[in-house]
Amino acid sequence: MTYKKERVLVAVSGGVDSAIACYLLLEAGHEVEAVYVRTWQNEVDPLGHCPGAQDLKDARSVAQTLEVPFHVVNFIDFYQKEVVTPMVEGYAQGITPNPDILCNRRMKFGALMEFAKDNQFDALATGHYCRKKIAENGSTELWEGADKNKDQSYFLAQISQEQLDYARFPLGETEKSEVRILAKEIGLSVAEKKDSQGICFLGKVRVPEFLSSFIADKPGEIVKTDGTVLGYHQGLHRYTLGQRKGIGVPSNADHENYVVTGKDECTNQLIVAFESTNEPTLWGNKYQIESVSFFNDEYPTSSISLLGKARYRDPSTPLEFRPIAPTKAEITFHFPQRALTPGQVLAMYKDERLIGSGIYSLSKLGRSKLSA
Repeated sequence: MTYKKERVLVAVSGGVDSAIACYLLLEAGHEVEAVYVRTWQNEVDPLGHCPGAQDLKDARSVAQTLEVPFHVVNFIDFYQKEVVTPMVEGYAQGITPNPDILCNRRMKFGALMEFAKDNQFDALATGHYCRKKIAENGSTELWEGADKNKDQSYFLAQISQEQLDYARFPLGETEKSEVRILAKEIGLSVAEKKDSQGICFLGKVRVPEFLSSFIADKPGEIVKTDGTVLGYHQGLHRYTLGQRKGIGVPSNADHENYVVTGKDECTNQLIVAFESTNEPTLWGNKYQIESVSFFNDEYPTSSISLLGKARYRDPSTPLEFRPIAPTKAEITFHFPQRALTPGQVLAMYKDERLIGSGIYSLSKLGRSKLSA
């Protein structure tokens, strides 16, 4: 997508993607400044890890190499209130929220976007691998990135039309391999830095480990679907539907592993089964979603065929969308889906164009075995 010359604030995280996003905007002739967002006091998370200190150092190094002004903004309190607390509360209630999607909507394109506007920037840019296009009617559209292995449109599924209009994604047409090569060519210190993994802005932290700092353990039984007690868990918040590893019960003589198929909040029981049995509680075709929104006021008024990504790494799969209320809908997948969990986000597409999203509710409307 081609832009007129703009004054652009780039969210620089200390990684290679945002660094090259900054460089590409400079090369295109824009007036560019970089910003690093602090989210933890002294850059240390609740578990004592210190990913932010190195990221801040790397972000500053990138800005110095590219010779762009560098800002550091303190969103520690905001991040705690708007990202961490909702995430923790969600897990405590038995749902599985996505902190990266929440972070993009409330912080990057929320508070940080307001900071950019307050400081007279024309746009806010990030290192997401996705594309913006202008429709025939002049509206802004969000499309998958050209690099399908890195496409991150899913993580932007819940931003608003206003946020999308203000956003810039310089890496949309770029392959990840090209980013690494370019970073080496221009001498960036982060050229070979590994991509961050884990919770948004916290680095490589396992969710159960992170949650243990906020939610007290409540031990209970691990049971089979027939009620047979197999062992004991430390707390239901430590597990998610479909989980295979780290459950704490051994496989059987045939080396079949148990998988989490449910949580009973009333009895505090963790329910497991062998996946090889095509356990029906793991698989479903019909789901209810809530908090439904669509870009460009395209909310369907009747049933419509779409594609959906049930999770970030899942391929697009055909589904039927049927509205049942202004922000609720019934989703029927053409093929059974495994372990879709309340609180997770469904991103909906027309071909490669992201058009809307919704959050799985506690109501699964239909179950189906894998063989269905």
